[in-house]
Amino acid sequence: MSPRAASRLEALGFDQVYDYAAGKADWGASGLPLEGRPGPRASELARPDTPTCPAAERLQDVRARVLGSGWDTCLVVNRERVVIGRLGRRALARGDDVSVEDAMSEGPRTFRPDVRLGALVGWMRKRNLTSAVVTTSDGRLVGVVLLDDAEARLASERGDRS
Repeated sequence: MSPRAASRLEALGFDQVYDYAAGKADWGASGLPLEGRPGPRASELARPDTPTCPAAERLQDVRARVLGSGWDTCLVVNRERVVIGRLGRRALARGDDVSVEDAMSEGPRTFRPDVRLGALVGWMRKRNLTSAVVTTSDGRLVGVVLLDDAEARLASERGDRS
């Protein structure tokens, strides 16, 4: 909407007025509310508490912190929380003293917050993965969806009594 229209709506008492020019697809991909999209989406289960680290940190320092937190992965992010890499189980198990940058897998596959949970679970199952990274359209970390959480939510939606 135009800035003039937004100003008019604010004057009429609307307190949440957005001037969003990027379009509906980017709006949904940013995890903002959408109408008419049935079923749960990744944004509803993306856990923001996943461990993160900068590329310059030492792997052995990250390893201790990550394993102590109960996670088995760490996302490598820059100052703006843009995901640039991932330390998985194999990288965290390395015994050598290297930088995170030397040990990480670059450019991990990410999903947008508006992806339907059923599609995401199917993708994870097909690849035998236990988690998926969720980012905004500009690559900023939203969180990680865990397969167990997603399957439980879908079962709940179907009314399963598992």
